[in-house]
Amino acid sequence: MDIKTYLIDQKKIIEEALTSYMLLANGDFAEHIETMRYSLFAGGKRIRPILCLAAARMVGDKNFDDNTVLPVACALECIHTYSLIHDDLPAMDNDDLRRGKATNHTVYGEAAAILAGDGLQCFAFDLLSSPDFNAIEPQARLKIISIISRAAGPMGMVGGQSLDVTHEGEKIPFELLRTIHRSKTGALITASLLSGCISAGGTKEQCSFINDYGRGIGLAFQIVDDILNVESTAEELGKATGSDARRGKATYPAFFGLEKSKGMAADAVKNAIQALDHFETGTEPLRELALYINNRTN
Repeated sequence: MDIKTYLIDQKKIIEEALTSYMLLANGDFAEHIETMRYSLFAGGKRIRPILCLAAARMVGDKNFDDNTVLPVACALECIHTYSLIHDDLPAMDNDDLRRGKATNHTVYGEAAAILAGDGLQCFAFDLLSSPDFNAIEPQARLKIISIISRAAGPMGMVGGQSLDVTHEGEKIPFELLRTIHRSKTGALITASLLSGCISAGGTKEQCSFINDYGRGIGLAFQIVDDILNVESTAEELGKATGSDARRGKATYPAFFGLEKSKGMAADAVKNAIQALDHFETGTEPLRELALYINNRTN
């Protein structure tokens, strides 16, 4: 399996779905919707919706249809994009570049950017609950909404980001760093996989193993992010590098150095892949995605 070709093909599926679902910049709200669309369609790897699709296909039966889970996958991308818009704001990470383009607030202003993020977050839950997408059973849909809202909220992504900002420049214990990473990055990645699994009728046992896989790649993803912030360039990464050290952020390289951090990311990926041994078929995409996350350069 060629992971690069796979990612290109899957990204095309996600882009087409996002295009079909996303509001058009028409009418009274045109300017606001344009700010939402600017960041949503500014590029990106679409890893979270791709993971959602891959998990659904792995546990789904022969009649599984991608259209069942695509609204969920796209909702996850809307939430992720909203978080990036807010992360880039002057009050947060104060970044001027995201995905190789000017950040939302540098183009439209801070107020418009904040509202664009708010709009994308709410639109995600509109997608998740819309009666137009009724292929998922109501109880399963409620479970998915609960998983995603918790992963994105005060005990997940938002909470992790809050801890990250609050403790900038402080010497913190490793246990808190691990909590920050699991919350601000790992939680939504794991939720993406669980949502896909549940969408396709996955069992409780299957969801448990998917959760183990998600925790492994979620940790690896954030460790690699920390490493790239040190080793990469703005051209390669599509955003500013060296910012973690300048802001005094707690990171794995700051705690353990680059080489040990790379080993820890590799161990997390190894543990994630082992969780897939409990599935009989359809594991190759998730195995290759785990390796890709560990070896990525942006």
